[in-house]
Amino acid sequence: MQPAKTTTAVVGQVSEALKNFDRWLEHYGEVSWDHQSFFAGPLGRWAKGLYYKNKLLGTAAVAPMIFSEAFFPPARRLFHQPMRLPIADAHYAMGFAFLHEATWEPKYLEKAVHFLDVLKESRSPGFTEFCWGYPFDWVTRNGILKAHTPFITTTPYVFEALLQVNQLRPRDEWKNILLSAVRHATTDIKDQPFPGGGNTCSYMPDGEFNVVNASAYRATMLVSAAKFFGNNEWLKIAEGNVSFVLAAQNADGSWPYAKDGVRDFVDHFHTCFVMKALAKIYLQTGELKIFDALKKGVDYYQKNLFGEDGMPRPFSKAPRLTVYQCELYDCAECINLCLLLRKDFPQLDKTLETVAAGILENWVKPDGSFRSRKLILGWDNVPMHRWAQSQMFRALAFYLREISADAGQKQEKGS
Repeated sequence: MQPAKTTTAVVGQVSEALKNFDRWLEHYGEVSWDHQSFFAGPLGRWAKGLYYKNKLLGTAAVAPMIFSEAFFPPARRLFHQPMRLPIADAHYAMGFAFLHEATWEPKYLEKAVHFLDVLKESRSPGFTEFCWGYPFDWVTRNGILKAHTPFITTTPYVFEALLQVNQLRPRDEWKNILLSAVRHATTDIKDQPFPGGGNTCSYMPDGEFNVVNASAYRATMLVSAAKFFGNNEWLKIAEGNVSFVLAAQNADGSWPYAKDGVRDFVDHFHTCFVMKALAKIYLQTGELKIFDALKKGVDYYQKNLFGEDGMPRPFSKAPRLTVYQCELYDCAECINLCLLLRKDFPQLDKTLETVAAGILENWVKPDGSFRSRKLILGWDNVPMHRWAQSQMFRALAFYLREISADAGQKQEKGS
């Protein structure tokens, strides 16, 4: 068994990885292919749409894309062009803000500001308030969601990035955008009573309710907004969404993707989304009912969503054929979750160190970017900002800030 690395060694290794990634990002650029590239173009949209209408014919239509995803990931270049994705830009803004807080180098704050300026321009057109979505038509089982439809799973990330950077460099302009995003989340996004308790919010302005992480995202955004702006009316709306999220938790501590009787699968990163949201609310409110839900959730999470090597696995029970063993997105969200909850749940420290070490040892490419997936055979090495270069960059920058702060506190106590 190898000896544990000192904090200084870990800080140095993470810091070096982040510096190399920063250099890679400058060279590679801010647009990329995406997890959805296979299905974002006309051919892919047609094949996926057929799959939802006719499983037999649709399976034959999507088979070439699934085969390529499993055995020749670079083929996604044949199906769609590189894109700028707002959710990735928000993660980069937060990541550079964390990196600035860890190092106090001004250049990183400037880069965080740059990504916020980009986000100001990439808002969803056609809406009075600031909001964000995906720049491609997204084919779902419920139909096609047109490009730039704003999602309550995207806008809160931009809100969080604005709030974080505004604390470092306040701007009235950003406060106005924050207020606008809240108005979108409280007016364009609707509530619907859930029979089990609370209110489920819509995924987008036109509907689709009962998606658990959507309500969790909205609740977190509104709790943070209420604290920042001093508006307790938003807390009442958030409370309804929190009640739904708590009511949606299964008896074993897990959360399904949706409470619609269809999408009841339990996967890694959506579980992290829900628990991260609850963790952020708990850290601001101290509500015991949220802590109790998190306690059950952490127990399920550690027992069911990791492989024998200690790295995240995609599903507790796969609802369909899975062409990969481990996902960068899962690893990034695991690191984020553990950093938020490790003080209340010390058992997550070991999970955090295992996953962070695994990423640094096996997932960092020579050019500084990260591998995207560990496939059944080999790796998917196509860098995708949304899936999940930006998320891992943010997670490691958050990690660096936290362990640097821990080291500083220990030094102060020892002096």
